[in-house]
Amino acid sequence: MVELRVQTERQTQLLDITQLVRDALVGQSGSAALVYVPHTTAGVTINEHADPAVGRDFETALERIVPSGWPWEHIEEGEENAPTHIRAAFMGPSVLIPMRDDGTLALGQWQGIFFCEFDGPRERSVFVSVVQ
Repeated sequence: MVELRVQTERQTQLLDITQLVRDALVGQSGSAALVYVPHTTAGVTINEHADPAVGRDFETALERIVPSGWPWEHIEEGEENAPTHIRAAFMGPSVLIPMRDDGTLALGQWQGIFFCEFDGPRERSVFVSVVQ
C-alpha cells in the first residue's frame, strides 16, 4: 500500500489525482487498483478530467444539493461540518479500477480520478493498493 498526501486549497474542491495514483503504481501489477480515502468529510470518484470545468461543476452541484444552511443536528462548536459528511457520502470513500496486463490503469480516454474535499483546506491521505 502507498499513502499519498494531498493538500487542498478550498473548502469544497475536486482535485485530479490521476497522475499521483499512476505514479504510485509504477512497477506493480495486479488485477485492480484500490484508491481509498480514510476521511468522513472527503471522498473519491472517477469522472471526466479533460475539462477542469467538470470538477468545478461537481463542487457547485454538491453545495447546492446539500446546502450548509439546513438545521443540521450534528453540530460541534467550531466544526460546523455536518453537510460535508453528507457530500462525502454521495461520492464514496473508494474506487476500484481494473489494471491492464502492463500494469496501467484501465481508465477510459476521458476518465480521471478525483479526490473530493468537502471540509478543507486540509492535508489529506489517499491510500493506493494493488489487488491481486
